[in-house]
Amino acid sequence: MTAATTATADTAGNTDRPGRRLVAALGTGAPVYVLLAVLLAALAITDPGFYEPDSFLAFVKRAAPLVILAAGQYMVIVSGGFDLSVGAVVTAGVVAGAEFYGSYPDAPWLLVTAGLLLAGAIVGLVNGLITTVLLVPSFITTLGMMLILEGAVFYWTGGSPQGVLPQSFREFGRGEAGGWLPWAVLACLAVGAIAVWLMRADFGRTLLATGDNERAAALAGVRVPRVRTLAFVLSGTAAALAAVLVAGFSGVSAQAGRGLEFEAITAVVLGGVILGGGRGSVVAAMAGAFSLQALFTLLNLQGVSGALESTVQGFIVIAAVGLGATGRSGFSRLRPRRTAPPPSAPSTPSEGKSSS
Repeated sequence: MTAATTATADTAGNTDRPGRRLVAALGTGAPVYVLLAVLLAALAITDPGFYEPDSFLAFVKRAAPLVILAAGQYMVIVSGGFDLSVGAVVTAGVVAGAEFYGSYPDAPWLLVTAGLLLAGAIVGLVNGLITTVLLVPSFITTLGMMLILEGAVFYWTGGSPQGVLPQSFREFGRGEAGGWLPWAVLACLAVGAIAVWLMRADFGRTLLATGDNERAAALAGVRVPRVRTLAFVLSGTAAALAAVLVAGFSGVSAQAGRGLEFEAITAVVLGGVILGGGRGSVVAAMAGAFSLQALFTLLNLQGVSGALESTVQGFIVIAAVGLGATGRSGFSRLRPRRTAPPPSAPSTPSEGKSSS
């Protein structure tokens, strides 16, 4: 078979499988995109006014903290770890902001926000260094950090946070830019753009390589401890930003971030990211957060008790991980396989002359 004939056959084979090419383009996130579309359609049927601009933007604003947390959690999970401390970082950020404003009511909101982001990055740095230098499993490290932060908040406030967040600080979480677009939506879009850029840069490739095979990545020249530590720093910073948004529209509470760490992990798993690292899309992880928020909204509209949210999350995690472990949700079988071209037979002088 000549090269032209082979190329023609390959082209015909590819055009006969548009579904496979679409699935390959969507990657591991294909199921969550379908799920999100179904949930949004169900919301539109249940609540005809859901897609009115104000209602839809309000939905995105409510989902924004979880979407940002999912983007940060994705960085850690895809590198082969977990970050259970993000919910406690959100709580600590909200309480610290209120206590700070109780002592310095005229402090600029931008300065306080920058301080909280720095504190979140420091928490992530500590998590990363303990995990990579002391070789403590990330699950234990971040669980310990969660308990430390929760205990510190309770000791500091006595279980009842004091102080009031000024309107200037809360504007970022509850206000609107230009009188119609919530700042939370802009923050969500900015985090998404940064996350996509990072994953398409060298950092993203090294992060995936580290999660896929740490030893092979190290032998290839990847500085594994630095990459994983940076992933924790990004997760801590994302949690601090989520704290600013939560403080904006929820106010001061010692329970502000409780359970958000598990919601973030659920969203990432729902997005098709493989626990253990090495595979997954950050866009799909953020879509998983939107899907989870849409599901909770739909259950609320149907009158289902919010107490069942944890039960729903448990089913989602078990089902998503189970499907991923038994055939990658069935979508991996639809991906076009790259096959090596058959070895060419030794060319005769006439064949070599004609091919030139």
